Amino acid sequence: MAHQIVGYPDFEMNYAMIRLFQECGVDLVELQIPFSEPIADGPLFLKANQKALEQGVTVEQCLDFAQKATRDFALPCIFMTYYNILLQYGVERFVEAARSIGIRGLIVPDAFPEESEEYFAACKQQQVDPILVVTPYTPVNRLEYLANKTEGFLYCAARKGVTGFKTSFGDATTGFLSRCRQYASTPIAVGFGIQRPEDVRYLVNKSDIAIVGSALSNVLEAEGTPGVREFLLSLRP
Repeated sequence: MAHQIVGYPDFEMNYAMIRLFQECGVDLVELQIPFSEPIADGPLFLKANQKALEQGVTVEQCLDFAQKATRDFALPCIFMTYYNILLQYGVERFVEAARSIGIRGLIVPDAFPEESEEYFAACKQQQVDPILVVTPYTPVNRLEYLANKTEGFLYCAARKGVTGFKTSFGDATTGFLSRCRQYASTPIAVGFGIQRPEDVRYLVNKSDIAIVGSALSNVLEAEGTPGVREFLLSLRP
């Protein structure tokens, strides 16, 4: 799964990147709606969120862009954002809008199941997958609970902290993913720190989805879209 912050650096580049994703064999696209306090994001995505908002990117523009993406490309798309965006837009209205434009699922890291009944009810009604996040530090009983509540897939953050930093994959990660596999009835996806082809190869047979985000932005800034193409092709197991 490849990631884009909608509106950063601009909508035209977002569109070009999704075209590249499709050409290079990406299976799923995560579209992040910018927010002023993205608590799960590291410095790179924090800057991107702020820049998009400074440029005047709105939720409506993100919805319009996502509708164009789902119409023009065969890739399934999901939204990632924060709960305040849904509250300001209207939770039921947002989930219904997402479903109407072809969005398959939602990652809202701060929508905790015990406190977000309206959100989960709207997802169920609209048949949009609420995708939940676990970390290596999630207690087993909590992991089991979240694995039973998630739909679509279980997002397994490979380490504690925020996006954008390298993760050392090893025995601890293997154990964590084994626990996730034990309790999840959905596919499992791994994000936070996938930066190299060997990271993806490590996850083969341990995870169903490898999530690549910050690394794509770094390559784009350093090498442009030709570099992104080469990088994406290098990640294929």
